[in-house]
Amino acid sequence: MKKIFAFTLWGLLFTACASTPKSLYSWNNYQDQAYDYVKNGTPESLDKLMKTYQQMIDKQTGSRKVVPPGICADYGFLLYKQGKREEGISFLEKEMALYPESSVFISRIIKNLEK
Repeated sequence: MKKIFAFTLWGLLFTACASTPKSLYSWNNYQDQAYDYVKNGTPESLDKLMKTYQQMIDKQTGSRKVVPPGICADYGFLLYKQGKREEGISFLEKEMALYPESSVFISRIIKNLEK
């Protein structure tokens, strides 16, 4: 009985010391900033969200080292709405390059924006 307990305790110690798996993407403070923007819609909340997007795009520390799905599309759409049309379209196109499965949806957005 003591041997079983000792082996169980020993096993738990080794599993507790194991490193936690690294997240696929680094999200920075995205959830809080997106929530604040949707809730308040102020220029300050938009500015904070745009900075968060830029940080996520510039430096990814997740295990994939790739921008999370949808981030380039959201960022590009907001840039387009702010009058930065060429830059916005380029980020929408970047979303399609990173995630080809989004191209049907994103190409429709681009088509509607360019009307």
